[in-house]
Amino acid sequence: MTKNRSDFPSLVDRFIAYAKIDTQSDEKSETRPSTAKQHDMLDLLVEECKALGLEDVEKTSYAAVMATLPGNVPGAPTIGFIAHVDTYHATPGANVKPTLVENYQGQKIALKGDLVLDPEVDEGLKKLVGQDIIHTDGTTLLGADDKAGVAEIMDAVTEMVCDQSLKHGPVRIAFTVDEEIGHGADEFDIEHFGARCAYTMDGSVLGEVEDETFCADSATVKITGYDVHPGYAKDKLINAVRVAAEIVGNMQTDKLPETTENKQGYLHPYQIEGDVSSVTITFLVRDFEEAGLKTLEGILEGIAKEAEAKFPGSKVEIEIKEYYRNMKYELDKHPKVMEIARKAMEDLGIEPITNPIRGGTDGSRLTLMGLPTPNIFAGGENFHSVKEYVSIQTMEKARDVILGICKLWAEEG
Repeated sequence: MTKNRSDFPSLVDRFIAYAKIDTQSDEKSETRPSTAKQHDMLDLLVEECKALGLEDVEKTSYAAVMATLPGNVPGAPTIGFIAHVDTYHATPGANVKPTLVENYQGQKIALKGDLVLDPEVDEGLKKLVGQDIIHTDGTTLLGADDKAGVAEIMDAVTEMVCDQSLKHGPVRIAFTVDEEIGHGADEFDIEHFGARCAYTMDGSVLGEVEDETFCADSATVKITGYDVHPGYAKDKLINAVRVAAEIVGNMQTDKLPETTENKQGYLHPYQIEGDVSSVTITFLVRDFEEAGLKTLEGILEGIAKEAEAKFPGSKVEIEIKEYYRNMKYELDKHPKVMEIARKAMEDLGIEPITNPIRGGTDGSRLTLMGLPTPNIFAGGENFHSVKEYVSIQTMEKARDVILGICKLWAEEG
């Protein structure tokens, strides 16, 4: 039975509703998902998928929501679309208040706390003159990363459910948790997902179609000192805080995220906690080559050893954890996956932009697990920031790219 489009939320209404749900992940948690509140959005998505009449609707044991839209073109391959529900953990994500600016004309936009969205500083805004923008109020992130992607996938599926003239093979959709902390694909069952390939809707500006990401590790530096009463500390006290300061202070300034660009890797000390007895510094390690990761980790190890030697009696230990690897080498074995994404954009008059991602997506892991999964724009900008915003028109085009990809794979099949 054909369903009426008016019976379902619009793309914008979906996005605003999703943005208001607090789904921050927690990198210190050992549970999956890392926060129970991510279930609030997952359960909503299960209900929405069932309302659309999708098949195989489920929330898996590893908290991914999956569903199937049956194809209407016999023999067409099954194609997947994936987005994540969690938002970045280090910027406030509760009580999000999405604010709509219709027909933006290039003006400065005042936010709370004396913050301003200024097109002279944020040049992305200049490209959005005449469009409708949703932004934060300046106290939280917006969550376009990646709720814009979730909304676009749901809206595209809604269009296909309600308009039988749209040709497509079987479409599998998946919404994951904990992507922001590197665990979105930990237990993802690609055989159960059953797609020939997939696309994450997790990029930024109009036209992005990305097949290359950082290789990513984390490095946890644990410093052990020795605390005694400071009044009687001479020749006894070993201050772990000073050792930590020595390590961070001696980092090479050309190996930091704020001094690197394009395909340059970096070491990023983004969290530090502790006291005189013990301090932990957490680093992100990023490079486009695994060899580059090893070089950066070697640099960190050398700095740590020098600091340990400068403070006799201290102990400095480094633990390296692997997050994800560059997906390009595997994706290059499946050229049709990128060709169709680019063609879908070109058919809509969008110029494809293929640049290396100075970050990662669920697709990084999934590609290396055997599911070719490049990344496509979702429209958000200033990700992870209290100045995050998204263009409604770019979101609509992202949805149309999904429809175009489905059509082209159906023709290919």
